[in-house]
Amino acid sequence: MRNDRRKFMTIDVFAEKVKECVEEKLGEDYKIKICCVNKNNGIIYTGVCISKDNVTVSPVIYLDGHYEMYEKGNATIESVAAYAIGVYSSDTKGTKIDVRQFLQYENIRDRIVYKLVNTERNKELLKDVPHMKFLDMSIVFQCLIEQKDFGTASVLIHNAHMKLWNVSVENLYQSAKENTKRLEKYEMKSMSEILRDLMKAEEPEEYNDEDWKKEFSDDIPMYVLSNSSRVGGAACILYPLLLADIAKQFGKSFYIIPSSIHEVLILPADNMDESKPIQNMIKEVNDTQVRPEEVLSYSLYYYDRDEDKISVCA
Repeated sequence: MRNDRRKFMTIDVFAEKVKECVEEKLGEDYKIKICCVNKNNGIIYTGVCISKDNVTVSPVIYLDGHYEMYEKGNATIESVAAYAIGVYSSDTKGTKIDVRQFLQYENIRDRIVYKLVNTERNKELLKDVPHMKFLDMSIVFQCLIEQKDFGTASVLIHNAHMKLWNVSVENLYQSAKENTKRLEKYEMKSMSEILRDLMKAEEPEEYNDEDWKKEFSDDIPMYVLSNSSRVGGAACILYPLLLADIAKQFGKSFYIIPSSIHEVLILPADNMDESKPIQNMIKEVNDTQVRPEEVLSYSLYYYDRDEDKISVCA
């Protein structure tokens, strides 16, 4: 009978039960609320937020994965509540954010960064956030509030923020243009280097550098471009002068393959004659390998070295 009740419990009911359990465990000094977050591409996640004293900005502790485990009988309401409390306790040992700093643009302008999102899949989101069109994608803005070894915390900037600060989209863009390349430095590695690093990590005892060099060439003509945090790294193609510098290194133009919102692939090319097979590959990978909320684009892009311009391959 218990498994039947689990089967027909919606995630909204599940989240409410987790919330009640967290409230019972923490007591009246804490405020717990259920949050539904539009992550990207119209994907909505459900979670709980735990706060105290209205000073600490707490992350949303997402419950979707735990809900699936609960339905399968691999988790309980109590275990999920304990997990949420553990995440909150761990987070509050780190940086504490005074929300009052967001009242003035001058306080946060040096931490405004940009990222790229899929325009078509984010129509509803784009109604509520300042943005700029870039080819068939859109540039949106975030405030980087924390950088740690394990990741990045940020706040998506909404129209309400822009109104509060009395700034324009162009103001946000100019700040982000200066800040993003400084706060999220780009990294570009060859595909052979990426594969070698993966093999070293997964099979350190069996890896031999000499055997690798014999079997694989270091000249695989494809590169992975992202930022230092590996979060939202596709935005590196917006960095001033970066694409021109890459083309100068290659001595030729190149394709830009949108691997995900976190990275792009760079493929040196003399012209756009080979675009069709790559476009087919992008569609297949997006549909089968990339998480729905991390899809950036189904288009293939071409950077023309002579014109210093990116275009969408037809």
